[in-house]
Amino acid sequence: MPIFKHQDSACWHVDIVSPSGKRIRRSTGTEDKQAAKEYHDSLKAELWRVQYLDEKPERSFEEGALRWLNEKKNKRDIVDDKTILRFWREHLSMPLHEIRGGMALEIVHQLDVSNARKNKYLAVLRALLRRAERAWEWIDKAPNFTMLPEPKRRIRSLTKEQALALVDELPEHQQRMVIFALATGLRQGNVLGLTWGRIDLDRRVAYIDGDDFKNGDDHGVPLNDSAVDIVRQCIGNHPTHVFTYRGKPIKQANTKAWRNALERAGIVAFRWHDLRHAVATWLVQDGTPLFAVQEFFGWKDGKMVRRYAHLAPQHLAQYAAGLDTRLRRDSARG
Repeated sequence: MPIFKHQDSACWHVDIVSPSGKRIRRSTGTEDKQAAKEYHDSLKAELWRVQYLDEKPERSFEEGALRWLNEKKNKRDIVDDKTILRFWREHLSMPLHEIRGGMALEIVHQLDVSNARKNKYLAVLRALLRRAERAWEWIDKAPNFTMLPEPKRRIRSLTKEQALALVDELPEHQQRMVIFALATGLRQGNVLGLTWGRIDLDRRVAYIDGDDFKNGDDHGVPLNDSAVDIVRQCIGNHPTHVFTYRGKPIKQANTKAWRNALERAGIVAFRWHDLRHAVATWLVQDGTPLFAVQEFFGWKDGKMVRRYAHLAPQHLAQYAAGLDTRLRRDSARG
């Protein structure tokens, strides 16, 4: 029987043998018999076209989103992907092959967020469609996407005097966190989540698991004297976590005390994450080779460290000297 009903289901089901011999039994999603027949006929025609005309079966955006989430379930920012795909699901009730970049651009403008955030929505959709083309072979060609312009990322740093003034204005438990962050360059989440099991004082290293590190790789950070002093001050305060307040692990660094300390120190437009920018700036200004800075921060992409290269052009001095020598030789010939 081509269409039928299960005893425990109100919807009609189809029972079809495809031209390739594969048996397909699935729900039509409707209780209306005529609509179920139309679904049956449409599915049978599609299977014939796929078999004999080498057409790809139509795949809905929802199918693509579900497969993406299943294959990417271990992705670090999968929760954000779920939010983004939920948005696209509300606006893309069509087969994947009908989605166009211009269409997506118009839709994303509905979001009241920055261009950088809109580009994240576009990037996830673009990646899904490229996967549908290249890995799943669901569509013939993924569409082109035009990304929105973004302002250049700012690099907000601190002078030595500003850093010391800020530390002086903070309560003791936040002083420790800020000094440790400035000594290691670690992100706020890595500092707050640091546990004793990740500290090796004999080797003077803090280990960050890949699950807790942005690029997904395990990372080791050297502990200089300032960092070691801070860690030793925290010994015995808590059985698992290094940084605590009133006997409990600290969950938030961007507090009123932090903001008040910034104000008293005369530092404006500064975020906790900017401590990391300050460390990178100091390292580059002190002549640390860019490859070492990249390794120190665990950056996979060299473009991250190149954001700071302009702060220390002296590493190009030897090449400038080569030009100087050439000019002197040319002058001598004249």
